[in-house]
Amino acid sequence: MFQLKQLKTNPKTEILAGMTTFLTMAYIIIVNPIILADAGVPFDQVFLATIIAAAVGTLWMALFANYPIAIAPGMGLNAYFTSVVIASDGQLDYMTAFSAVFIAGIIFTILSLTPFREKLIASIPQNLKHGITAGIGLFIAFIGLKLSGLVANHETNLVQLGDLTSPTVLLALFGLIITVILMTLNVYGSIFIGMIVTGIVAVFTGQLSFTEGLWKLPTLPEGIIVWNPITAVSDVISHGLYGVVFAFLIVTMFDTTGTMIGVAKQAGLLKKDGSMPKARHALLADSVAATIGSMFGTSPTSAYIESSSGVAVGGRSGLTTLTVAILFMIAAFFGPLVSALSGVSAITAPALIIVGSLMISVVKEIEWESFDEAFPAFLIILTMPLTSSIATGIALGFITYPILKVVKGKWRQVPILLYVFAILFAYQLLFLAH
Repeated sequence: MFQLKQLKTNPKTEILAGMTTFLTMAYIIIVNPIILADAGVPFDQVFLATIIAAAVGTLWMALFANYPIAIAPGMGLNAYFTSVVIASDGQLDYMTAFSAVFIAGIIFTILSLTPFREKLIASIPQNLKHGITAGIGLFIAFIGLKLSGLVANHETNLVQLGDLTSPTVLLALFGLIITVILMTLNVYGSIFIGMIVTGIVAVFTGQLSFTEGLWKLPTLPEGIIVWNPITAVSDVISHGLYGVVFAFLIVTMFDTTGTMIGVAKQAGLLKKDGSMPKARHALLADSVAATIGSMFGTSPTSAYIESSSGVAVGGRSGLTTLTVAILFMIAAFFGPLVSALSGVSAITAPALIIVGSLMISVVKEIEWESFDEAFPAFLIILTMPLTSSIATGIALGFITYPILKVVKGKWRQVPILLYVFAILFAYQLLFLAH
């Protein structure tokens, strides 16, 4: 079913990869409810809705697309959702805002059922795809550095070296050094072993404890929040939420598309022409999850860049994501345990830093000698980590690429879809929240 022999992998490797991916992204189960709580959504509601959305999307990816790419509510999109509710000054409640997410999810699903998104992936030039992969690598490495405390905020220079005497930073450094040594020695499951060893040290140093117990029964205080498309459309029209729907749609579409290309490229799953096998099934995973997630009370889903940590361990098939989906479902009953583990960033941060170093290697495939090809790719690589947005990096690359081609008289080489999305991205960056 998962074509393990063809993909040159085995069940042990895939399950280990799934556990690694889950541990690096489990923080979303706790962080998402905290962010949406500012919009008034009950913590327990979002906690379970997050797990439902992640389990549905990741399970779909496993069974229908056979990719090691996990799905869960996207960071950034949850903050945007909260900002929309807060900015309304009481004119918009979170239940109505979820109608916008629901409609965006339905439109997203319809687009995914058509050849549109597959054509979009095929239309992205190879150098932009390389830039997306490398940009994501830098982005997740930067996230890892920030989470570990190795990089800290600075008032004028934006970032600076963190406090190397801090217990958190020392633990992260320990985990990073251990994992790097294991990888240098080609030890099987280096990243996962490094996380386990770091976790054990965290327990003995008092940085990891289980004061709230290990489990409790999950609940949905509000039940199903939105389910009727007619009512949802009415909410969107009456509150003029067209821009909100468009923002959710465009950011989710390109966030997920970019992540899928980057992770699939890292796993060696793209064809020679840059296309993705079973692309439509893979793209349906996040759109279906976004729709179902909104029904229960969470912001739009996205393919997770943390999936690259599982790929680095050896994950190549849907068995990796099946493992992730099962662990998400189990996590519904172990909220306190997951909260404790995901609360110690030093355990997962080294994995993100190392995976970033692996993904950045694709820059060697960019045609640096052709400025009109190289600069848009460079812009993507540069802006993804600096704007903390995969979609924004892609947007700037998409806008710049056709402009340079037109100036050079090569406008016929640019696919029509790139011109269309260059205009849409320009509009979004100039006039909509991002």
